[in-house]
Amino acid sequence: MSTAPPATAQRRAAPPVITAWSAVSPYGLGRAAHAAGLASGGPTAGPVDDTQPLWAGGPDESACLVPGFEVRKVLGKAGTRTMDRVTGLAVTAVRELFQDAADAADGADGAGTGTAPVPAGAGTALVLGTTLGSAYLQHMFSKASFEGTKPYDVPTQWMPNVLMNCPASATAIRYGLKGPNATLAGGRPAALLALAYARRLLAAGRAERTVVGASEEYSAARAWLERHGSAAAGGAQDVPLGEGCAVLVLEPGDGGADAGGSGNPPLAEVLAIDVRTDIRGDVPATLADCVTDALDQAASRPDDVWAALGGGLPGPAGDAEQALLSERFGAAATERLAGHELIGDTAAASGAFQLAAVLAGAAADPAAAGRTAVVTSVDRDGVVACAVLRLCEQAPRRGAGPVPMAAPPRGAPGHGEAAQLPLPPGGREEGSPDE
Repeated sequence: MSTAPPATAQRRAAPPVITAWSAVSPYGLGRAAHAAGLASGGPTAGPVDDTQPLWAGGPDESACLVPGFEVRKVLGKAGTRTMDRVTGLAVTAVRELFQDAADAADGADGAGTGTAPVPAGAGTALVLGTTLGSAYLQHMFSKASFEGTKPYDVPTQWMPNVLMNCPASATAIRYGLKGPNATLAGGRPAALLALAYARRLLAAGRAERTVVGASEEYSAARAWLERHGSAAAGGAQDVPLGEGCAVLVLEPGDGGADAGGSGNPPLAEVLAIDVRTDIRGDVPATLADCVTDALDQAASRPDDVWAALGGGLPGPAGDAEQALLSERFGAAATERLAGHELIGDTAAASGAFQLAAVLAGAAADPAAAGRTAVVTSVDRDGVVACAVLRLCEQAPRRGAGPVPMAAPPRGAPGHGEAAQLPLPPGGREEGSPDE
């Protein structure tokens, strides 16, 4: 009779590890483009083209948009005729994740890094965070119900996109991810909630690895929601709105140097995630307790923290979050990395981009190895979250230098073009089938 502990117990004994990540952001497509953009610190805000249906009638003159992103141009015509922008961002980010991993394994110069590509199939789960999916399509779908001859005279081909789990399901179908598929509507902390959910999937043995992240699109509907939400909370939208999707791969850790279940070297260990809801009417105090408990779970001291990155929520709650991080960890940690200041307010995707900023920054700073990073997020509705990561030493990636995506310059034709989603007359779509 074997005396070895069961597999689930072994998974719980060692923290899960992040072994890969990628992003679609205002800096371009892929990990290299995003990391290079963050390193450069270059601005990404540009004018909003209000001749595009997605952006028409919005309150913003500028936003941080993914350059040149049009769903059918980026992903091809097959299966994308009615795909909305937030789904397209998620599908593209996962494509870039797979491609980045494959490039790292092969090496552009023919010499691989010893890493393995991210496999698909039944062992790979997908967990995405969101607020409500596509605010634009939900607005247009509801509008059609009021304006049609009958309430059910709606563009039925948009119905899948109106559901908030469309990005996760469409991505899994496209790439054959047959493990558990979940969407978490958590507002601003959605990505950290998704990370916690993914950790539980691994601990329970429900998946061998999990692709986890969050996606957010820019639209006039979302811009109005954000503007009114900020005003109601006593703040102002002083950072332009942004969009994009960031994803990472979470695998069980074995506590060794090659801690990924695939054998890939870890980028970071997920030591603790604490999520709670403020029921006292005191969000700063709730966040303080959240951060304290997360550090205790991680057995990490404030002087161990290499970087502390807040979610950048506009208004008093976000200001209190930043003040708490500065008080706990000092200016050196809180000012080490930049996030929403560069790529805009990405709302539900902000937590995923915070994680991406930590991983990109740690890869560029050998002093980060062995230290911890704290990522926090606060939502206007009182949900707070804190994740603590232990950063691992990252080997240089051969053939994967920081080359930004080739894209039209801002203001040139092709920059920031939106997928065309006009309301079909009579609630029926005209045109040829998918090519």
